[in-house]
Amino acid sequence: MKFQHIAVAALASTALVAVSGQAFAAPKTLKWAHVYEVSEPYHTCAVAASDLLAQATEDRYNIEVFPASSLGKEVDINEGLGLGTVDIIYTGQLFAGRSYGPIAIGGAPFMFRDYDHWDKYRNSDLFADMAKGYEDASGNHITSMTYYGQRHVTSNVEINTPADMENLKIRVPNAPLYMMFPQAVDANPTPIAFAEVYLALQQGTVDAQENPLPTIQAKKFYEVQDYITLTGHISDALMTIVGGPTWGSMTPEDQEALDKVLDQTAECASEQIIQKEADLVQWFKDNGVTVNEVDRTPFREATMKLHNGPDATWDQETYDRLQAIK
Repeated sequence: MKFQHIAVAALASTALVAVSGQAFAAPKTLKWAHVYEVSEPYHTCAVAASDLLAQATEDRYNIEVFPASSLGKEVDINEGLGLGTVDIIYTGQLFAGRSYGPIAIGGAPFMFRDYDHWDKYRNSDLFADMAKGYEDASGNHITSMTYYGQRHVTSNVEINTPADMENLKIRVPNAPLYMMFPQAVDANPTPIAFAEVYLALQQGTVDAQENPLPTIQAKKFYEVQDYITLTGHISDALMTIVGGPTWGSMTPEDQEALDKVLDQTAECASEQIIQKEADLVQWFKDNGVTVNEVDRTPFREATMKLHNGPDATWDQETYDRLQAIK
């Protein structure tokens, strides 16, 4: 009888340990990779998402953020989603377009009339359809769109008209559609990885680059460029994408929680970028940079001729649906 009591006690103790182990299991840490600086809203809002996710999932998940290309360049982290080496990334629409061409349309130059047009697009049935197409093609899941800002040209030569950009060697991201605007104005687009742009400008490997004002400030491109020309040629965005292996391993409840937290994170960063865009023109002027406020019409007209040309990765119906959004 004594041995029976001991056995029962041992079984009870084992069960208690098992239950306690489940109750106090360490949270799974999701790796969120991106190529932006720690000072930028994309990063600071992503860092804040960890506590939000832990709270929403009762500590089953949290997030560790890897900024500034620390887990690889943009092409690398996109590939990492499917491999499971990263769980979440920010990426440009044109990089996502490598897996599903139509979704790149949102990153094409002069595709949107203004911020309101872009905002309605990201909440539209058209974007939902394309996100589904991307998921079917890649296996990865798009949760959110973050406003990246209007892309402008920085250079060491003054630009007032498209003719001033002829033969200008301008750095662009390594995705084909980023070349559409330079080609439309007869410039010479040169793909260079984001982490290498400052040095390329400093050494004269390229004469110019293009990015939104908050990025120009954060990456300090203004230190090695004399002019900012407000071309506003792309109303750009970052997609937040969860890798297929990670998304598929989560329960529906945890998927919903992650989706909601990443949407909140997108709004956090978008609001800060909008405010920064409003403030930075004067900031650059105060720091000795010449800011050209040009007539965008001739730049736009030159580029729109290429919208449905050989480089388009979308069909006419998709283009017409986007332009019809009011």
